[in-house]
Amino acid sequence: MKYYKNLFIDLDDTLLDTAQNNRECLEELYADYHMERHYASFEAFYNIYMPHNLELWAQYRKGEINKQTLVVERFRYVFRPLGIEDTQTVLKINWDFLERTTHKKKTIEGAQELMAYLSRRYRTFILSNGFREVQAKKLASAGLEPYFSKMILSEDANIQKPHKKIFDYALINTNSRRSESLMIGDSWDADIVGAYNSHIDQIWFNPAGLEPQGFIPTHTVKTLQEICNIL
Repeated sequence: MKYYKNLFIDLDDTLLDTAQNNRECLEELYADYHMERHYASFEAFYNIYMPHNLELWAQYRKGEINKQTLVVERFRYVFRPLGIEDTQTVLKINWDFLERTTHKKKTIEGAQELMAYLSRRYRTFILSNGFREVQAKKLASAGLEPYFSKMILSEDANIQKPHKKIFDYALINTNSRRSESLMIGDSWDADIVGAYNSHIDQIWFNPAGLEPQGFIPTHTVKTLQEICNIL
């Protein structure tokens, strides 16, 4: 078994149940902004918002759009039918959403136990494409902050996962050797492909049982608990 010293771990949907937390925040927005004036139900709204949001995030990871475009266009798209589309108003709605996310605490099953185990044995760091103004707050709200010595964000590196530059930045800024490092994450494109192309071993958290594309990752797990058997 290869020996590692440094673990870089994704936050959203790897440790935090961001999908569920964000869904709850969007339900609150739907009610508070009276979006039933246009949408037949929350599900109808969500089924329009989410694919559009995911596409914008994919463009953001590729460097095709910047953060401002992402946060404005994801909400302008769904609020425009209500007559709300000026940039300042949409930015206020986005900030309202982000602030709500910092108070949500739901984690992926086994996250607390996993981090208690890993943090006693390895140097552990967050490596995330999430936004600077909320990631630390979300980590603290979930009770995970004590397990990490540093958080590396794409905004700090000025480039997003999966680009090699952010992994190089993370290694340099944590004084970590590539050969002694491992990436743990749920996103095939951002976390696993990014680490693979940076010559960093990977654990793919893959609860849906998706098929890898192009190569076999170093390890694949369906539950966080399985990681303890690897490390």
